[in-house]
Amino acid sequence: MQKNPFIHVVHKNDSWAIEEEGQDTVMSIHDTKEEAVNAARDIARKNKVELIIHNLNGRISRRNSYGHDPRNVPG
Repeated sequence: MQKNPFIHVVHKNDSWAIEEEGQDTVMSIHDTKEEAVNAARDIARKNKVELIIHNLNGRISRRNSYGHDPRNVPG
């Protein structure tokens, strides 16, 4: 896997897919959103990248950053 700062969980063809932003291939397919989110979280943590989770309609529901945070952000 190339180190891209974004991993997405998206709904595709009645399943949930994990995709790396900017790549044409799906990393993995899962029956439930929960399974996909858990697998994507592991990938994002391992690679220290951001996880973006989408709803059925494609809108972003959550974002979690596991790296590449700017150091000057308060909080």
